[in-house]
Amino acid sequence: MSETLIRNAAHVLTMDDGACEYADTDILVRDGVIAEIGSNLATVGEIVEARGCLVTPGLVNTHHHLYQTLTRAVPGGQDALLFGWLKTLYPIWARFGPAEMRVSALTGLAELALSGCTLTSDHLYLFPNGARLDDTIDAAREIGLRFHPTRGAMSIGESAGGLPPDGLVEEERAILDDCIRVIDAFHDPKQGAMVRVGVAPCSPFSVSRELMRDAAILARDKGVMLHTHLAENDEDIAYSLSQFGCRPGQYAEDLGWTGADVWHAHCVKLDGQEIDLFTKTGTGVAHCPCSNCRLGSGIAPVRAMRDAGVKVGLGVDGSASNDAGSLVAEARQAMLLQRVAQGADAMSAREALRIATRGGAEVLGRDECGQIAPGYRADLAIWDVSGIESAGSWDPAALLLAGPTCVRDLFVEGRQIVRDGEIATLDLPVVIEEQTRMARALAEAS
Repeated sequence: MSETLIRNAAHVLTMDDGACEYADTDILVRDGVIAEIGSNLATVGEIVEARGCLVTPGLVNTHHHLYQTLTRAVPGGQDALLFGWLKTLYPIWARFGPAEMRVSALTGLAELALSGCTLTSDHLYLFPNGARLDDTIDAAREIGLRFHPTRGAMSIGESAGGLPPDGLVEEERAILDDCIRVIDAFHDPKQGAMVRVGVAPCSPFSVSRELMRDAAILARDKGVMLHTHLAENDEDIAYSLSQFGCRPGQYAEDLGWTGADVWHAHCVKLDGQEIDLFTKTGTGVAHCPCSNCRLGSGIAPVRAMRDAGVKVGLGVDGSASNDAGSLVAEARQAMLLQRVAQGADAMSAREALRIATRGGAEVLGRDECGQIAPGYRADLAIWDVSGIESAGSWDPAALLLAGPTCVRDLFVEGRQIVRDGEIATLDLPVVIEEQTRMARALAEAS
């Protein structure tokens, strides 16, 4: 039996059904699970002093492309819209291999952990030069984050009318076969699983209707979730109307891509009927506000989605379209954009943080995560609110208005991943040095 007592937390935001908050509180963690919340608790294990700190559930990232941390701020893509941005970066990504995939994943996961993230998905949809989903799973195991990688794919290259170059697409039978391989090798359906695998054809403009339909059938046969990009910007809508004769929501519905086991990234341009469809079917959304701003895609109708009952979580998206991977910054941006669009009372700091925690857990089908309550997994973020960022704040729980952007401590399944603001499971300077060397080599070859 292993125990950790988080003692004397100044404030605890639970995100439970009653939206309970506690002051001057202890949290007892036993064998990876929250065992008790209260005052003057005792332990036979380690004690972590949390005086002057806010404790929240670990944040949940529902959309990322970890490999893109090697292509941040590429000059040719800095000011491009989505399709032009992709065409700039595809040739660079084609030079990646297993080592680039693993190191970029380590870098991105470390950045997420320092921003309070305990559970992240990843959408890897290109596999050049022998790269495999296994490379990112290995990285997540090393750093210790709870991981939901998705086996993405592109099957329609430029010669067939698609966007990606022919050298980055795969044959559809090989895609489905590898989906089966990684699910059988890595997917864990049990409560508290550290790795679950999803199936994720990249987008409606890079795979065929047949692959979308077959992927949905395969995923449901295997009992795993489905993920893709949808309705990201005006170009996306125009493509759907011209190629499929319908809007993206109808396209998804026709091919089996709605339901509680599906979540779509972006959804910036969903209309009222599509929002109703997502509500009726239990389909989830990964909202990526910083990336949507960076690419000029627009402001997703998150207020309307949540009011209708759509499951919404947050995603940092790829670090080549966001150029950062801070989930707490993403939560603040989500709050601010809804206020820009709807007024200052459109979204509170607490609601945005709920989307970033429990909301993301619901989108990823992880009902045992996202809350601080007995019986839930011990995925916990400890924020020091005694520093300059919170000085003068009247509300220690208003983290997104006045608070730190890096955690002091982070626990995943009761294991400490960040200690005193440093990654505890990884020699991060060595990883950064290797990342820098690889990025330089890619730039010199471009």
